[in-house]
Amino acid sequence: MTDFLVFEGVSKSYGDIRAVDSVSFSINKGEIFSLLGPSGCGKTTLLRCCAGFEDPDAGRIILDGRDITGLPPHERKVNTVFQNYALFPHLTIRDNIAFGPRMARWTKGEIDKEVARMLELIQMEDYADRKVTEISGGQKQRVAIARALINRPQVLLLDEPLAALDLKLRQRMLVELDAIHDEVGITFVYVTHDQSEAMGISDRIAAMNRGHIEQIGKPAEIYEAPRSSFVAAFIGDTNFFDGSVTDVMDGPYCRLKIEGFPDVLAWNDKGVQTGNAVHLSLRPEKFNISREQPDVLPNRNVVQGVVEDIIYLGSHTKYWVRVEDYRLGVHQQHSRYLLDTRPITWGEKVYLSWFADDSCMLERYKAEDENLLVLPDTEETEPVEA
Repeated sequence: MTDFLVFEGVSKSYGDIRAVDSVSFSINKGEIFSLLGPSGCGKTTLLRCCAGFEDPDAGRIILDGRDITGLPPHERKVNTVFQNYALFPHLTIRDNIAFGPRMARWTKGEIDKEVARMLELIQMEDYADRKVTEISGGQKQRVAIARALINRPQVLLLDEPLAALDLKLRQRMLVELDAIHDEVGITFVYVTHDQSEAMGISDRIAAMNRGHIEQIGKPAEIYEAPRSSFVAAFIGDTNFFDGSVTDVMDGPYCRLKIEGFPDVLAWNDKGVQTGNAVHLSLRPEKFNISREQPDVLPNRNVVQGVVEDIIYLGSHTKYWVRVEDYRLGVHQQHSRYLLDTRPITWGEKVYLSWFADDSCMLERYKAEDENLLVLPDTEETEPVEA
């Protein structure tokens, strides 16, 4: 794949607020690329700069080899789908979809043919002559997507497109969006603060924080191997541990000392050395929880704790287990029928076990400057990779 949409050193400030700070990355042709992060992280600002609604203070945006940074919105082959749909309530669905081509002075035959194709694509042929006020939120979003796609953009920008919908409708619309993308094959840039949306639809995700991109990768890479504390905490739930390296082993593991724990074995993917301080992330579902002490295995860690809280969620149960100064989140998946078993209850002593390969060492921020990273094996600092 070749770089199709490229951001080179893009920066944008609003007064004293640096919304985007020298961000560089590229998007492949035809992929669904998500900008994911909390409110105020700069993701929508990047989208608006790409669409031409904002001018960056510095940097360039290149689409298919052409610098589009200074072009007005209507000269860019980019269309945007907004959270609030931005449809014309007094027009029918057919006329909403046809609006762009009419402004571009397409022939009637071209318009009729393309509108019919779009209605078929979003499966709304039977609703073509209804007013926008007569259809549901999910249907409005499909119309907004069709209205953007009919203009034949090279890139479709989606700004929190499902935020106004309820959970079940969001889940259904994600499937429909993915199907539409497979049908049309153009590049989607998807902005969201919802991790499950980004994980469910994206080919790749850029996790953003305070105007920087902290990590870019496939959903599984972002989740299983986060680079920083922010990414680990923002993408799903996790447990953090602070400790120090007591032994670097011949294989891919190292031994850690964590206050109140027996020696802990961890995957040494950061190349840490004896004496280094480390910051560790461990997802709740990586734990096994049991009343009985598990068998000893070469790469298995085991600690004992007390159950403090329990939430039953049908498909799984969330436990909070106290181990010395740590209150650990644990998820137990219900793969078997539960009513014939005696569940773990409040106040019980339990064993938690996990494999060394399932933990992840993180790069850490210096407290005085959250835009600098400290690697576990050095005191040197380096800028966040954009």
